[in-house]
Amino acid sequence: MTESATETVSTGVGEKRRYAQPPGLVIAVDGPAGSGKSTAARRVAATLGLRYLDTGAMYRALTWWLLQQQVELSDTAAVLRRIAEPRIEVGTDPQDPRISVDGQDVAATIRTRPVSNSVSAVAAIPQVRALLIGRQRDIIAAVTAAGAGIVAEGRDIGTVVAPHAAVKVYLTASEDARARRRSADLADDPAATVEATRHEQARRDQRDAAQSVMAADAVEIDTTDLGLDEVVEQVVAMARARRAISRG
Repeated sequence: MTESATETVSTGVGEKRRYAQPPGLVIAVDGPAGSGKSTAARRVAATLGLRYLDTGAMYRALTWWLLQQQVELSDTAAVLRRIAEPRIEVGTDPQDPRISVDGQDVAATIRTRPVSNSVSAVAAIPQVRALLIGRQRDIIAAVTAAGAGIVAEGRDIGTVVAPHAAVKVYLTASEDARARRRSADLADDPAATVEATRHEQARRDQRDAAQSVMAADAVEIDTTDLGLDEVVEQVVAMARARRAISRG
Protein backbone atom coordinates (compact mmCIF):
# COMPACT_ATOMS: atom_id res chain seq x y z
CA MET A 1 0.00 0.00 0.00
CA THR A 2 1.38 3.41 -0.93
CA GLU A 3 1.74 6.39 1.36
CA SER A 4 -1.20 8.11 -0.32
CA ALA A 5 -3.55 5.16 0.16
CA THR A 6 -6.45 5.43 2.57
CA GLU A 7 -8.61 3.03 4.50
CA THR A 8 -11.88 3.22 6.40
CA VAL A 9 -11.59 2.35 10.08
CA SER A 10 -13.94 2.39 13.05
CA THR A 11 -13.42 4.84 15.90
CA GLY A 12 -14.86 2.30 18.28
CA VAL A 13 -18.05 4.29 18.87
CA GLY A 14 -19.99 3.48 15.73
CA GLU A 15 -18.88 6.00 13.14
CA LYS A 16 -16.39 5.42 10.35
CA ARG A 17 -13.57 7.71 9.27
CA ARG A 18 -11.00 7.54 6.49
CA TYR A 19 -7.33 7.78 7.36
CA ALA A 20 -4.35 8.20 5.08
CA GLN A 21 -1.71 5.53 5.48
CA PRO A 22 1.23 7.16 7.28
CA PRO A 23 4.75 7.02 5.83
CA GLY A 24 6.52 6.05 9.07
CA LEU A 25 6.70 2.53 10.47
CA VAL A 26 3.97 1.76 13.00
CA ILE A 27 4.30 -1.26 15.28
CA ALA A 28 1.24 -2.29 17.30
CA VAL A 29 1.86 -4.23 20.50
CA ASP A 30 -1.28 -5.50 22.20
CA GLY A 31 -2.00 -7.86 25.04
CA PRO A 32 -3.45 -8.20 28.54
CA ALA A 33 -1.92 -6.83 31.74
CA GLY A 34 1.21 -8.68 32.79
CA SER A 35 1.99 -10.01 29.32
CA GLY A 36 5.11 -7.86 29.20
CA LYS A 37 3.95 -5.54 26.43
CA SER A 38 5.03 -2.25 28.03
CA THR A 39 8.61 -3.26 28.73
CA ALA A 40 8.96 -5.07 25.41
CA ALA A 41 7.44 -2.20 23.42
CA ARG A 42 9.80 0.33 24.99
CA ARG A 43 12.82 -1.87 24.30
CA VAL A 44 11.75 -2.46 20.70
CA ALA A 45 11.32 1.28 20.16
CA ALA A 46 14.73 2.05 21.66
CA THR A 47 16.41 -0.69 19.61
CA LEU A 48 14.93 0.51 16.33
CA GLY A 49 15.22 4.23 17.05
CA LEU A 50 11.45 4.74 17.07
CA ARG A 51 9.10 6.71 19.27
CA TYR A 52 6.91 4.99 21.87
CA LEU A 53 3.29 5.45 22.92
CA ASP A 54 1.73 3.89 26.01
CA THR A 55 -1.99 4.29 25.33
CA GLY A 56 -2.93 2.58 28.58
CA ALA A 57 -1.16 5.34 30.51
CA MET A 58 -3.60 7.84 29.03
CA TYR A 59 -6.60 5.90 30.36
CA ARG A 60 -4.85 5.53 33.69
CA ALA A 61 -4.08 9.25 33.85
CA LEU A 62 -7.70 10.16 33.24
CA THR A 63 -8.85 7.60 35.82
CA TRP A 64 -6.38 8.95 38.38
CA TRP A 65 -7.65 12.49 37.81
CA LEU A 66 -11.30 11.44 38.17
CA LEU A 67 -10.48 9.66 41.42
CA GLN A 68 -8.65 12.76 42.65
CA GLN A 69 -11.75 14.80 41.83
CA GLN A 70 -13.88 12.25 43.72
CA VAL A 71 -16.02 11.56 40.68
CA GLU A 72 -18.15 8.44 41.10
CA LEU A 73 -16.85 6.20 38.33
CA SER A 74 -20.05 4.13 38.22
CA ASP A 75 -21.96 7.30 37.30
CA THR A 76 -21.28 7.54 33.56
CA ALA A 77 -22.99 10.93 33.24
CA ALA A 78 -20.78 12.35 36.01
CA VAL A 79 -17.66 10.97 34.32
CA LEU A 80 -18.65 12.40 30.94
CA ARG A 81 -19.18 15.86 32.41
CA ARG A 82 -15.52 15.99 33.46
CA ILE A 83 -13.46 14.04 30.91
CA ALA A 84 -12.52 17.06 28.81
CA GLU A 85 -11.16 19.02 31.78
CA PRO A 86 -7.73 17.49 32.53
CA ARG A 87 -4.78 18.27 30.27
CA ILE A 88 -3.12 14.92 29.71
CA GLU A 89 0.29 15.00 28.06
CA VAL A 90 2.20 11.85 27.15
CA GLY A 91 5.81 11.70 26.01
CA THR A 92 7.04 9.44 23.22
CA ASP A 93 10.68 8.97 24.25
CA PRO A 94 11.12 5.23 24.97
CA GLN A 95 14.00 6.04 27.31
CA ASP A 96 11.85 8.45 29.33
CA PRO A 97 8.12 7.98 28.62
CA ARG A 98 6.59 10.78 30.65
CA ILE A 99 2.92 11.23 31.47
CA SER A 100 1.48 14.29 33.17
CA VAL A 101 -1.91 15.69 34.12
CA ASP A 102 -2.23 19.48 34.23
CA GLY A 103 1.54 19.69 34.45
CA GLN A 104 1.89 17.18 37.29
CA ASP A 105 4.05 14.09 36.74
CA VAL A 106 1.83 11.07 37.38
CA ALA A 107 4.05 8.29 35.97
CA ALA A 108 4.24 6.52 39.34
CA THR A 109 0.84 7.29 40.81
CA ILE A 110 -1.13 5.93 37.86
CA ARG A 111 0.44 2.48 38.42
CA THR A 112 -1.05 2.01 41.90
CA ARG A 113 -3.68 -0.62 42.67
CA PRO A 114 -6.59 1.85 43.11
CA VAL A 115 -6.04 3.12 39.57
CA SER A 116 -5.41 -0.36 38.16
CA ASN A 117 -8.64 -1.64 39.67
CA SER A 118 -10.67 1.33 38.38
CA VAL A 119 -9.30 2.04 34.92
CA SER A 120 -11.34 -0.63 33.12
CA ALA A 121 -14.60 1.01 34.18
CA VAL A 122 -13.49 4.33 32.70
CA ALA A 123 -11.98 2.81 29.56
CA ALA A 124 -15.21 0.96 28.80
CA ILE A 125 -17.18 4.19 28.31
CA PRO A 126 -17.52 4.77 24.53
CA GLN A 127 -17.15 8.55 24.76
CA VAL A 128 -13.95 8.18 26.80
CA ARG A 129 -12.58 5.79 24.23
CA ALA A 130 -13.51 8.10 21.36
CA LEU A 131 -11.74 11.03 23.05
CA LEU A 132 -8.52 9.20 23.86
CA ILE A 133 -8.39 7.16 20.66
CA GLY A 134 -8.60 10.43 18.74
CA ARG A 135 -5.65 11.81 20.70
CA GLN A 136 -3.68 8.61 20.25
CA ARG A 137 -4.21 8.68 16.50
CA ASP A 138 -3.14 12.33 16.42
CA ILE A 139 0.12 11.43 18.18
CA ILE A 140 0.81 8.55 15.81
CA ALA A 141 -0.05 10.69 12.79
CA ALA A 142 2.24 13.52 13.92
CA VAL A 143 5.18 11.15 14.43
CA THR A 144 4.75 9.31 11.14
CA ALA A 145 4.05 12.46 9.15
CA ALA A 146 7.50 13.63 10.22
CA GLY A 147 8.94 10.48 8.65
CA ALA A 148 9.61 8.76 11.97
CA GLY A 149 8.17 5.52 13.29
CA ILE A 150 6.44 4.57 16.52
CA VAL A 151 5.71 1.56 18.69
CA ALA A 152 2.24 1.90 20.20
CA GLU A 153 1.10 -0.48 22.90
CA GLY A 154 -2.21 -1.16 24.55
CA ARG A 155 -5.22 -3.43 24.17
CA ASP A 156 -6.72 -2.34 20.85
CA ILE A 157 -3.89 -0.82 18.85
CA GLY A 158 -3.94 -3.33 16.01
CA THR A 159 -7.74 -3.47 15.79
CA VAL A 160 -8.89 0.12 16.44
CA VAL A 161 -6.22 2.74 17.11
CA ALA A 162 -3.82 1.83 14.30
CA PRO A 163 -5.30 -0.90 12.11
CA HIS A 164 -2.88 0.26 9.40
CA ALA A 165 0.16 -0.75 11.51
CA ALA A 166 2.77 -2.51 9.40
CA VAL A 167 3.69 -4.87 12.25
CA LYS A 168 1.20 -6.24 14.77
CA VAL A 169 2.01 -8.48 17.69
CA TYR A 170 -0.19 -9.75 20.50
CA LEU A 171 1.67 -10.77 23.64
CA THR A 172 0.16 -13.34 25.98
CA ALA A 173 1.29 -15.25 29.06
CA SER A 174 -0.18 -17.70 31.53
CA GLU A 175 -2.35 -16.29 34.32
CA ASP A 176 0.25 -17.25 36.91
CA ALA A 177 3.10 -15.60 35.03
CA ARG A 178 1.11 -12.43 34.53
CA ALA A 179 0.09 -12.31 38.20
CA ARG A 180 3.69 -12.79 39.35
CA ARG A 181 4.93 -10.00 37.10
CA ARG A 182 2.23 -7.59 38.16
CA SER A 183 2.76 -8.41 41.84
CA ALA A 184 6.48 -7.72 41.42
CA ASP A 185 5.66 -4.34 39.88
CA LEU A 186 3.63 -3.55 43.01
CA ALA A 187 6.29 -4.73 45.44
CA ASP A 188 5.88 -1.57 47.54
CA ASP A 189 2.25 -2.51 48.24
CA PRO A 190 2.15 -5.31 50.88
CA ALA A 191 -1.44 -6.14 49.88
CA ALA A 192 -0.39 -6.91 46.30
CA THR A 193 0.28 -10.59 46.85
CA VAL A 194 0.39 -12.89 43.84
CA GLU A 195 -2.96 -14.42 44.84
CA ALA A 196 -4.65 -11.04 45.30
CA THR A 197 -3.17 -9.82 42.04
CA ARG A 198 -4.43 -12.93 40.24
CA HIS A 199 -8.01 -12.26 41.39
CA GLU A 200 -7.82 -8.57 40.46
CA GLN A 201 -6.30 -9.51 37.12
CA ALA A 202 -9.18 -11.93 36.38
CA ARG A 203 -11.71 -9.15 37.01
CA ARG A 204 -9.82 -6.78 34.75
CA ASP A 205 -9.57 -9.38 32.01
CA GLN A 206 -13.33 -9.83 32.11
CA ARG A 207 -14.00 -6.10 31.97
CA ASP A 208 -11.41 -5.55 29.22
CA ALA A 209 -12.52 -8.46 27.06
CA ALA A 210 -14.31 -6.27 24.51
CA GLN A 211 -11.19 -4.17 23.89
CA SER A 212 -8.47 -6.80 24.26
CA VAL A 213 -8.95 -8.60 20.94
CA MET A 214 -6.10 -9.85 18.78
CA ALA A 215 -6.11 -8.45 15.25
CA ALA A 216 -6.61 -11.06 12.55
CA ASP A 217 -3.22 -10.21 11.02
CA ALA A 218 -1.30 -10.03 14.31
CA VAL A 219 1.39 -12.50 15.37
CA GLU A 220 0.77 -13.99 18.81
CA ILE A 221 3.79 -14.40 21.08
CA ASP A 222 3.45 -16.35 24.34
CA THR A 223 5.90 -14.73 26.75
CA THR A 224 5.36 -17.16 29.64
CA ASP A 225 8.71 -18.89 29.23
CA LEU A 226 10.52 -16.22 27.25
CA GLY A 227 12.98 -13.67 28.53
CA LEU A 228 12.61 -10.01 27.60
CA ASP A 229 15.51 -10.19 25.15
CA GLU A 230 13.88 -13.10 23.32
CA VAL A 231 10.57 -11.25 22.95
CA VAL A 232 12.29 -8.09 21.75
CA GLU A 233 14.39 -10.03 19.24
CA GLN A 234 11.28 -11.54 17.68
CA VAL A 235 9.50 -8.21 17.29
CA VAL A 236 12.61 -6.41 16.03
CA ALA A 237 13.14 -9.16 13.45
CA MET A 238 9.56 -8.75 12.23
CA ALA A 239 9.99 -4.98 11.96
CA ARG A 240 13.26 -5.25 10.06
CA ALA A 241 11.74 -7.79 7.69
CA ARG A 242 8.83 -5.45 7.05
CA ARG A 243 11.20 -2.56 6.37
CA ALA A 244 13.17 -4.70 3.93
CA ILE A 245 9.98 -5.60 2.03
CA SER A 246 8.90 -1.96 1.90
CA ARG A 247 12.27 -0.82 0.57
CA GLY A 248 12.38 -3.63 -1.93
